[in-house]
Amino acid sequence: MRPDSADYRTLFLQGVPLLDVRAPLEFRKGAFPGAVNQPLMNDAERQKVGTCYTQQGAQAAIELGHRLVSGALREARIAAWAGFARAHPQGYLYCFRGGLRSQIAQQWLKEAGIAYPRVSGGYKAMRTFLLETIEAALTECDWVLLGGLTGTGKTDVLAQVSGALDLEQHANHRGSSFGRQATPQPSQIDFENALAIDLLRQRAAGTQRFVVEDESPMVGSCSVPFTLYQRMQEAPIVWLEDGFEARVERILRDYVVGLCAQFTALHGEAEGRRLFAERLRQSLSGIARRLGGVRMQTLSQLMDDALEAQLAERGVDLHRTWIAVLLREYYDPMYAFQRERKQARIEFSGAAPAVLDYLRQRESRKSAAGAAVSPVHARPSRGG
Repeated sequence: MRPDSADYRTLFLQGVPLLDVRAPLEFRKGAFPGAVNQPLMNDAERQKVGTCYTQQGAQAAIELGHRLVSGALREARIAAWAGFARAHPQGYLYCFRGGLRSQIAQQWLKEAGIAYPRVSGGYKAMRTFLLETIEAALTECDWVLLGGLTGTGKTDVLAQVSGALDLEQHANHRGSSFGRQATPQPSQIDFENALAIDLLRQRAAGTQRFVVEDESPMVGSCSVPFTLYQRMQEAPIVWLEDGFEARVERILRDYVVGLCAQFTALHGEAEGRRLFAERLRQSLSGIARRLGGVRMQTLSQLMDDALEAQLAERGVDLHRTWIAVLLREYYDPMYAFQRERKQARIEFSGAAPAVLDYLRQRESRKSAAGAAVSPVHARPSRGG
């Protein structure tokens, strides 16, 4: 049998298959990318055992757990674990602290003829390791923000540079009031775990400079980790610029054509288009107070006209009208104010080709400067 492991770094770097035997409620609150939940106890069973533990102590709780998960139910759960183990012979199983539940699962599997290792310390230790990974990257790496008006294509630029940390991709949200996708956002813990694993893998590949979009503290319902957000407020900014018409076209592509395609792929043509139209109207309603009554009424009518034309198969051209009004009268003034407030931190501005070239040169300069530091001078000696 392979030994149990506390080498969390290798587990995450290699994307080792993970069998999570915690209760479904625990799994939904937070898990690791790709982990599979096949619980020892379901939520109701776990609640009964927890109540018993509080009222009667550990031994009574253990005995109750064995009574609740016995007979055919026990055999079904062992069969599910065995199926995972056979499909993923290189994997590991874990519970919350690497304690009784994972020990029981491991023992039952062993009795069924399958030796399968556990993650020592369980979910809690792995989660702590990932939070420490974020903190280490914040203090040990160089950070730069990518800013720019709405629709300048910051996400497109991030996709073309090394060291990109795409918060919106991990949050499954485009960051603005219209940023919700057709699929749900991850839980806060899942968001943080994915960020940490991304950082871990990029650093293992040699990345020492990270580029992140200049976001607000919230990306939809996901909160940017507080220390990361603090670091972002100190980082230099590279400002991306593009023409107004190009920005309108990009927003049309992402927030209208692309979002509608997401909904229709998930729900079929008719229902998908209906849900897309509903989502677009909800997004506009979300900023109604900030728009004011008259402007909100105007934009609502323009959007309704555009959606009516789109749903009647007359194309998406009319969407450009409300997008242009929203940019000129709402987003651009807001971003202009933010740029003025952050002006002292902007070290470069330009169109996408120039920004990409600058970021690549900046990375090369940083890499060369790091390589120029010899191991002797890389850190203070502890010798006398």
